Amino acid sequence: MCGILGVVAKEPVGQLLYDGLQVLQHRGQDAAGIVTNEGHRFHMHKGGGLVRDVFRTRNMRALTGNSGIGHVRYPTAGSAFSTLEAQPFYVNSPYGVVLAHNGNLTNTETLKQELYLQDFRHVNTGSDSEVLLNVLAHELERCSSHHKLDVATIFAAVAGVHRRCLGAYAVVAMIAGYGLLAFRDPCGIRPLVFGKRSVEGGDEYLVASESVALNVLGFDLERNVAPGETVFIDLDGNFYSQQCAENTVLSPCIFEYVYLARPDSVIDGISVYETRLRMGERLARKISREWKNLSIDVVIPIPDTSRPSALQLANLLDLTYREGFIKNRYIGRTFIMPGQATRKKSVRQKLNAIDFEFRGKNVLLVDDSIVRGTTSREIVQMARDAGALKVYFASAAPPVRYPNVYGIDMPRASELLATGKSDMEICREIGADALIYQDLDDLFEAARDGNPDVPSFEASCFNGSYITGDITPELLAKVAVGQESQDGDWDVLAGQLDLSLSDGNV
Repeated sequence: MCGILGVVAKEPVGQLLYDGLQVLQHRGQDAAGIVTNEGHRFHMHKGGGLVRDVFRTRNMRALTGNSGIGHVRYPTAGSAFSTLEAQPFYVNSPYGVVLAHNGNLTNTETLKQELYLQDFRHVNTGSDSEVLLNVLAHELERCSSHHKLDVATIFAAVAGVHRRCLGAYAVVAMIAGYGLLAFRDPCGIRPLVFGKRSVEGGDEYLVASESVALNVLGFDLERNVAPGETVFIDLDGNFYSQQCAENTVLSPCIFEYVYLARPDSVIDGISVYETRLRMGERLARKISREWKNLSIDVVIPIPDTSRPSALQLANLLDLTYREGFIKNRYIGRTFIMPGQATRKKSVRQKLNAIDFEFRGKNVLLVDDSIVRGTTSREIVQMARDAGALKVYFASAAPPVRYPNVYGIDMPRASELLATGKSDMEICREIGADALIYQDLDDLFEAARDGNPDVPSFEASCFNGSYITGDITPELLAKVAVGQESQDGDWDVLAGQLDLSLSDGNV
């Protein structure tokens, strides 16, 4: 999960991209980057940390040009930040291309071998985003005639990317001197929308991960980029689109609605906020149906994502709703922090209990989900320390039992609390007196009620079903031990190419 932006405007776009990345900050707190396009030149600045820390006045002054892309990075597989991993990435051949990517390729290793042995392209990092950029660059070069580039050539190149790349990907890219390119994987797993506004001199376009960025920046939402669709906007503001993939199906990631997206976003026609309200409704029905024995005095949400679900649950069950935890706004989202130790330490720094709301009461805590259990365990103990008599715990999502390979940091089943455990065992692990999970069918219904035309959802972390069809137990095992980014594979390739890896670079 990352946040991406792309814009073609009539005025300089540096400030616009900065403001948009601020809106998408919840999608990545590890690094941020902006590239602007001025004529046939790119201007880039990127670095580690929050948007406000990466960009200073002197950096913004250098980001000239009326088009560009931006990115906020969230590291998958718990990886630590490296300057080399910050996006956007750049290649100078052909034409000059920069790219930012949200998602995760599942055939990265195969693509790396093809790039080295067949396409003769150099990859500097272990990032699948750089691999994706080089695949796109190679396809642009292969499809163009005498280095002439037109819209048909660009669409043909993206069609080649779809044939080669597997997994989840939403992409924005700039081709120097030509325009903005955006496309989405054939399953539409990761979100991508675009909007337009009319100004003096013509139309301006913005592509973003979430609709909230369009709202805040003054663009009207046009629609979602369809699965497999490619959008191209040239530097004059002319808009083109074409379906470039075969066998497409809309299967957005259900975890976007559970946790990842901002509540004021609309993804594939479905309001995130209203979905979370409906999640609370269905959880309330389950409690009234299966947990009538619980004596609940107060419902308390775990801020912030679970608030809509907790409020709706309390309303339907005619229970008192209270804010029992105060959140420190200067601590990031613990789920997307790299490393278990960091996440555990940050829970107590991020939340503090209001003792009065817990003392002498039977409390129902409502959270959006339980992933590793780190936050849940700490919060249950905080409630007990604040004087709660009994602590019941409700998750607005089903148990997370399976790894996610499509761009969310759930790569190892061994890190997931629910893997191989019953609900009773999980309840004991987090120290609660009762544990209630949302049913998966109810979660699907809560989302689909917002748009019945969405046929399916990507929910592999809940049901173990990987919709791209290429995920094997062997691949999951490789991801779990981090073998895909180790140098051993490159030693083999280097032997074939007669290269030396002594400097640590491939």
